[in-house]
Amino acid sequence: MFSIVIIIAAFVGVAALVLGVGTMFRGPADEAVEDRLDVLAGNALPAHRGSHSNDDPGLLSSPLDDMPDMLEQMFSRVTNVRLLLDQADVNMAPTTFLTIVLGLAGAGLAVGMVTRLPFYVIPFIALTLAAIPIAAVCFKRSARFKKFSKQLPEALELVARALRAGHSLGSGFQLVGKEMADPIGTEFNRIFEEQNLGITLERALDEMTNRIPNLDLRFFSTAVILQRQTGGDLAEILDKIGHLVRERFKLYGQIQALTGEGRLSGVVLLALPPVLFLVMMRLNYNYAVVLFDDPMGRQMLVGAVLLQLLGALVIRKIVNIKV
Repeated sequence: MFSIVIIIAAFVGVAALVLGVGTMFRGPADEAVEDRLDVLAGNALPAHRGSHSNDDPGLLSSPLDDMPDMLEQMFSRVTNVRLLLDQADVNMAPTTFLTIVLGLAGAGLAVGMVTRLPFYVIPFIALTLAAIPIAAVCFKRSARFKKFSKQLPEALELVARALRAGHSLGSGFQLVGKEMADPIGTEFNRIFEEQNLGITLERALDEMTNRIPNLDLRFFSTAVILQRQTGGDLAEILDKIGHLVRERFKLYGQIQALTGEGRLSGVVLLALPPVLFLVMMRLNYNYAVVLFDDPMGRQMLVGAVLLQLLGALVIRKIVNIKV
């Protein structure tokens, strides 16, 4: 019991030290305040900060004092945590999310050391616990992208009808934001608000395509920018893009129906070996446990897992047809 208390106290102390040092080296918020004042004053793209990163989620996505700290900058070399949370629409600071991930990893290490598990099992437990919040955010992000893709044709037709009725393009974005649900309503309403703050339509559309990496959305963004530069009937263009997106969904549904048998066969083939192993563990434990006790058995087990992963990749490559 005393050893558990020591481990927990050490972990809390190290976490507090990391957060304290990160707070000390946290950059000032003056630059963010100046950006927001420039936007409100009508200077959306100052000369000294005229270019923006493709991973920048925008000024409206975070408070003025929410600047990247040391912990976020350390992980920025691996992935953009701020953009990932913004794409998944998770209202959480990147530092808080990274602290949760590191905390779960530390808890996995502590549990493994207290229970005296084999040394090669402890890192696996830590990585598994740390992957839980990451997998949850990625799952929510993927679901949000799929829902956005399904809503896009209706949103384009709604903007086209608004243009035919005599409304401006900004009013069409506002109409989509009011009439349609999240995520597309939220994204189009953000464009409308950014335009009201002085951000150009080109930059607002570019930031939305960075938040939502959708090919059809890029078609829409390119069409709007070209129409503003060269002119043309934007309503007709949006109708054609919406029709194209609906036809792609129709073709995708047909492909899913034709490849359903292959996908089901892949699930059965991948699930069969572990299920049979569990059955053998239940029926004859001494026969199945040789895979763990004998050195040759452990090598065969590793080889089987690698072949399972290779088979999963091959089956996925066969049945995953891009439209």
